[in-house]
Amino acid sequence: MTDTTGATTATTAADNGATADVVTRDDPRYSALVEGYNHRFVGRPDQVRLVRDAAEVQAAVQIAVDSGRDVAVRSGGHCFEDFTAHPDVRMLIDLSALNHVGHDPERDAFVVEPGARLDHVYRTLHDGWGVTIPAGTCFEVAAGGHFAAGGYGPLSRRDGLVVDHLVAVEAVVVEADGRVRTVVGTNQPDDPHHDLWWACTGGGGGSFGVVTKYWLRSPGTPDGDPARQLPRAPRAVHRRDTLWSWDTMSDADFHRLLRNYCTWYEQNSEPGAPAAPLWSNLIITHRSGNMFILTSVIPDDAPDAAKLLDAHTEAITRGMQAAPMSSTSELAPWLDTWLPSYSWPSDPQGRYKNKAGYLRRGFTDAQIAAIHRHLSAADYDNPMGCLVVTGFGGRVNGVASDATAVAQRDSILKASYSTGCWTDPADDERHLAWVRAYYADVYAHSGGVPVPDATGDGSYIGYPDTDLADPAWNGSGVDWSALYFKGNYPRLQRAKQAYDPLDVFHHGLSVRLP
Repeated sequence: MTDTTGATTATTAADNGATADVVTRDDPRYSALVEGYNHRFVGRPDQVRLVRDAAEVQAAVQIAVDSGRDVAVRSGGHCFEDFTAHPDVRMLIDLSALNHVGHDPERDAFVVEPGARLDHVYRTLHDGWGVTIPAGTCFEVAAGGHFAAGGYGPLSRRDGLVVDHLVAVEAVVVEADGRVRTVVGTNQPDDPHHDLWWACTGGGGGSFGVVTKYWLRSPGTPDGDPARQLPRAPRAVHRRDTLWSWDTMSDADFHRLLRNYCTWYEQNSEPGAPAAPLWSNLIITHRSGNMFILTSVIPDDAPDAAKLLDAHTEAITRGMQAAPMSSTSELAPWLDTWLPSYSWPSDPQGRYKNKAGYLRRGFTDAQIAAIHRHLSAADYDNPMGCLVVTGFGGRVNGVASDATAVAQRDSILKASYSTGCWTDPADDERHLAWVRAYYADVYAHSGGVPVPDATGDGSYIGYPDTDLADPAWNGSGVDWSALYFKGNYPRLQRAKQAYDPLDVFHHGLSVRLP
């Protein structure tokens, strides 16, 4: 039970009749409920608890603690690793029914529950108040894990991270004596649970407790006017898609494309820069996929939007000899045309491995050569092997590195190195070996991982990669925690000690007790 002033009370599993729908292995719903995004990992918990509110979450966690069951919590099931599907997990708490989105007049802020998927969040905010949040493009992702990692997307250069608008969280936590309680932490410095709020602004999911509500409101917005309390949703965006083929892309053009792309972001990523509203995504598939795809968008209400888009395209293609296979431009309605068309849903049986890194500056020549070497390798064949370089910076970089748990506040790009999607477990080793060698080669100068330095700035906990915690793949001597959280990790550990001293919530990259 929660007092919205922040005071808390303990409860037992039997209080308030809090009994979730419990699905066991003989239930026909079981198989679908334990599946997630990455079918390299499929859990076998004794039970899945389909909870509907914080009281049922609290009751479920109390049962797990009292019975000694390892517990995991899932909002949308889009995790890259085995955090909700580890063989030790005996109880899976499914938050998909906690999906309310609305405006809370008591807090005068928007409330989003963790099971709400982004399509529902966007539609509800847009249709009800004409506002939005700077979250991702994959509609099937749920708010819980996405917000916990910081949350970013095409509007982040204009509006910052999702957690830059987070004002409070409600979470179920476990005390040192094993009692489970529900608490509310806010962004107010004098709040006794302020550190819980802070830990939830990018500390990752599955470390501190179970968030059951997020409250959002942009800093400095007026009281009593919901339509002005979050960023305005764009009416439409100028969108351009440019495609090239590997068949016409010379080695020099490959290098020039990546160099130009990164240079544009080096020159246009300061907070408040005229081009900050513009976002783009460059996907280079393995040669067997035969595609280079540049998608660039800017809200049509940005000053000189069309001119900025033209200048962006000209800067990125300057000096290239390869002619595009196609180049299309349109003024597209933001919600109905732009966002859904960029979702990348998972294959129902797909197996994946994803790695990532922040970029403070563009790739070095040696890194571009390494990327080319692996994406053009003749001894590997996978159209889904790729590099994705996504626009970052802008408003994101106007926030101090310790103001939230997201420490990377001077980066300009995010890079993702991925392989998928295969379905046969017998192919695991071939694909894993390729992506691991690829990543290690790009970061050969720093022990095979993106150590914070002049070019890189660690990695994003929303794209978890347990290899970073394995000395076999991390030869840098820099702990995985510093790659994800940098100097913010000790404060996250203190929050862990305060809100999960028994380490009830843990996985391969969860915050460790101090």
